[in-house]
Amino acid sequence: MLSYTVYSEAGGVGKSSLTANLAVAHARAGLDVLVVPLDPQDGDLSRLLGVDEDRASSDADNLVRHMVNAPKGPFEDLIRTSEGVDIIPEHNMLSDLADHLAREQQKAEDFGDAYNIYAQLQRVLADAEVGDRYDVLICDPPATESDHLYNAIFATRNLVIPVEPSAKGRASVEGLEELASNFADQLNIEVGVLAAVPNGFKRTNDQKELIDEIEFPTPEIISDRTSMMEGCWKQQCSAFKYVREHRSRQRDYELETLAQFDNLARYLETEAGIEAPNPPEPGELEQAVKA
Repeated sequence: MLSYTVYSEAGGVGKSSLTANLAVAHARAGLDVLVVPLDPQDGDLSRLLGVDEDRASSDADNLVRHMVNAPKGPFEDLIRTSEGVDIIPEHNMLSDLADHLAREQQKAEDFGDAYNIYAQLQRVLADAEVGDRYDVLICDPPATESDHLYNAIFATRNLVIPVEPSAKGRASVEGLEELASNFADQLNIEVGVLAAVPNGFKRTNDQKELIDEIEFPTPEIISDRTSMMEGCWKQQCSAFKYVREHRSRQRDYELETLAQFDNLARYLETEAGIEAPNPPEPGELEQAVKA
């Protein structure tokens, strides 16, 4: 299974948009995809893909309940599907995830048991046999160091890093490299960086220099597509669906960006040794996904 966490220390770099479009790119190539967004703030991936209707409901079962062994139902009932992608929608309880995990840790320690607060998402996914049921697992934590991030990294062991091509973005990549190394050493696991994805590229010389300095693979460099991405958020869909169903005419530069999402998905699949059964021509809009 290909598994990775899309993460950047800098906010506003299109993290959730990249996650959603990569997930759809994997799915439209015939792969089974599960996305686990973990952002406690509104305006998250669940909102982008239109599956956030129960976010504020105190009666709704949610991932946090499963992570602290207090589920209201089976894991399968958490799953919603949008554009062929299975999603575990975010819930407001994610805001208190650290407190809930700390209480579980204290209870375990009171009984003399070991408890790894960073391994709870992995435990839930393993119990649900996600590795057998899906080809691709993507986590989308908030852009801050948190238990959400550490659970995501522990569960996926790989990072894909959206990068703002600026000095600020370069600093965030350096900080992320140090964070991942420290976390891996602390928990005695290996964490790899599959790719860095410069986003919002405007072809300036300064941006080109900054991208050349990135030490990780940069298989695709995404140009500034603010209008298209704002349209995606307005219509609550991926860029593939937005261009196909909501644009009055197709723009070549937007089709090129869709092709880049497809190419990036193929690159990540290759890194994991996965061959998609039905990959479309990059950027092909008529490629259907499974219901």
